[in-house]
Amino acid sequence: MKLTPTIKASIDKSVLCWLATVSEENQPNVAPKEIFNYYKSDKIIIANIASPQSVKNIRANKKVCLSFIDILVQKGFKVTGHAEIINNSHPDFSEMEKVLLKMTEGKFPFKTIICITIIKIKPILAPRYILFPGTTEEEQIDSAKAAYGF
Repeated sequence: MKLTPTIKASIDKSVLCWLATVSEENQPNVAPKEIFNYYKSDKIIIANIASPQSVKNIRANKKVCLSFIDILVQKGFKVTGHAEIINNSHPDFSEMEKVLLKMTEGKFPFKTIICITIIKIKPILAPRYILFPGTTEEEQIDSAKAAYGF
């Protein structure tokens, strides 16, 4: 599955994503991730800054789900795929690391990268868009700002 310009723009606007993994004991784990971006046309990469449970789970089960939204527009995407832990001996590590280091400005060291090869992407929409089909993004932003006290 390829990342479209719309999906890439959504990633650019999102400040957090949530990565869901499953342990060997079939226990789910969802963890927020701040340093993430797209890589090439079919991957999302995440800096492993403090993710021991996510890494352990991915080593046991590579199936993952990731979601991200623009909190004001309340639109985003749910991504399912297969994750791999990339260490500094991997041939693509340096190229991936450069993408993520631009975001961290060197403030958050990481030794490995979680690389998700995308299998499926579905849009996420706030219920208001579905219940009230004429809702504009501007109306949703105003509503979100009022709800969050902006």
